[in-house]
Amino acid sequence: MTQDDLIELLKAHEWSDVEFKEARQAVPRSAYESVSAFANTAGGHLVFGVKKDGADFEVVGVIDVDNVQNSFLSTLRQPDKISATIHVKEDLHNIDGNDLLIFYVPEAARTEKPIFLNGDIRRAFIRKGGIDVRCSQEEVRRFINDASSDRYDGQVVEFNLDTCFDSSAISWYRNVYEHKPGNRTHAEKSDFEFLFELGLIKETSQGHKATKAAILLFGRDGSFRDLLPRITVDCQRYGGQHSELALQPRWMDRLVLDFNLIRSWQALTDWYQKLSETPFRVDPTTMQRMDMPPDYVAFREAAINILIHQDFSDQTRKPEICHFTDRTIFWNPGDAFASEVDLWEPGAKEVRNPAIVGAFRRIGLSENSGWGLRDVRTNWLQLGNVPPQITNDKARKTFQLTLIKELLLSEDQIMFQASLGVHLDENQAKSFAYACRNRGALTVMDVKAVTSLNGPDSRALLSQLVVQGLMEAQEEGVRYQIAAHLRDRFSPEQPSAGQENISTAQAEAEPANLSTAQAGQNTANLSTAQAQPLTQLSEMQWSIVVFCDTPRAMMELVEHLGVSNRGYFKKKHLDPLISGGVVSMTEPDSPRSPNQRYVLTDSGLRLKARRVSAADTLQKE
Repeated sequence: MTQDDLIELLKAHEWSDVEFKEARQAVPRSAYESVSAFANTAGGHLVFGVKKDGADFEVVGVIDVDNVQNSFLSTLRQPDKISATIHVKEDLHNIDGNDLLIFYVPEAARTEKPIFLNGDIRRAFIRKGGIDVRCSQEEVRRFINDASSDRYDGQVVEFNLDTCFDSSAISWYRNVYEHKPGNRTHAEKSDFEFLFELGLIKETSQGHKATKAAILLFGRDGSFRDLLPRITVDCQRYGGQHSELALQPRWMDRLVLDFNLIRSWQALTDWYQKLSETPFRVDPTTMQRMDMPPDYVAFREAAINILIHQDFSDQTRKPEICHFTDRTIFWNPGDAFASEVDLWEPGAKEVRNPAIVGAFRRIGLSENSGWGLRDVRTNWLQLGNVPPQITNDKARKTFQLTLIKELLLSEDQIMFQASLGVHLDENQAKSFAYACRNRGALTVMDVKAVTSLNGPDSRALLSQLVVQGLMEAQEEGVRYQIAAHLRDRFSPEQPSAGQENISTAQAEAEPANLSTAQAGQNTANLSTAQAQPLTQLSEMQWSIVVFCDTPRAMMELVEHLGVSNRGYFKKKHLDPLISGGVVSMTEPDSPRSPNQRYVLTDSGLRLKARRVSAADTLQKE
């Protein structure tokens, strides 16, 4: 944590990963509760030398820095005081002559949790919001289950192997397995032998036993519900937007899945078929998709995550898929063991249910190692939507994935960018649009999410946005914000995720403040003083946009559009497009040149593409 970060936190009075303690001469006992909470959750900073008085904070400083630091660090290495050694990183800052000790407490390894105090596992804490909360018995149990090297789905159960399986589910799975290229044939083997070969039945000293994974995947209803008495997945469809939930709290239709994972996946596919924008069919035997809807990959990976990564030992909470007209929310009991940053990166991830994950992967229903979130994001971004959002809550041990059905580069956003007079490529335009809807903030991780660029290319893109006068660095190469001269475009209270931040009203409010010079460009405008701010296009202007994808002379325009009054046409329709950055002149320094042509800018091309895409969607519907 830098000193600037610390000062900003003190000003904001908002934090979930920072705890302040006075600790002027000694370490308060509550500091170790914060250590436990940070280590059990997602890590955080502990700051000594700040006095709290209700909602107010006062920097008082640490008087005896060496004594406080040594006492704190030595305690963290005493097994009778804390259940595992915590390797904190310490730093010293001075603010207005006051010394502050800052310790970063990392998240503990899964196998070490819960971190507890004084040899009493009941003294384990988690971080919720800005406070430390003692773990409940159920929360302690979840930590212990996740810490075990003996994974839950690999444990064996005392079920009769002759009666505990759903033969139709096994038959379906085997058929898909045999048809997948690269799989070894097992056609001559019995179901028992097949499951044994896959490691789903184990040989023990008491004979062959079914694993919990086998029952969860293929269990007959009675056996399955004996192992998992709660709902497998609760699917709810609502008729309105997510923001209208309070007005319409009840779902329109509901699918409750309370049978094995294979049958649940088949039922989920049927349910999705009713929701999909493009009608499609899935072959029940081969699972080959016909007329695949554009968002099928995103749905498939998200739905598979719900099935294979949930905490099956948690009998108190059920997974949910809630579908609204503007988004779909996938919620699961059981957090991801990896960090949010790592979840988006390629490579294998440690998973809660490795046997179940492996079974689905063998038939191509979990194509990539890990969580398949990169496939979700790639598919969702290809549709032009805002990036998927994930919330991996390590305190509550839950995971949520939200697919927001909102265009990142909407027509409003494209016209807003056009008005700035800058030249942005597709990735730059998407990144800046994301900053606009993200309260003006943009990080390297955000750019990677929006563009799928690697880290160095993402940082280079951010530098280019700075050069063009659109962003300013808060922490070079890490965090950026909208440039100061653009911030008055944003209202004090920003819309929540899923809503457009740059509204038409805001775009009209102060167009003159975002001059071409401020944006770092030097483009001549013919009729800036005469033209009104461009916030939406008339039908005539859309006709110009459609026609000017290649340079067009004025004569071509008036003839093609059937214009009778050339002067009125130019002043009313063409000049606003030029001043708004949608159309440019090929000879800007000689407006009346006989060689003058009019052609779409990059923003104009994006507007046309957006209109064509919308028309195609309507035609398909």
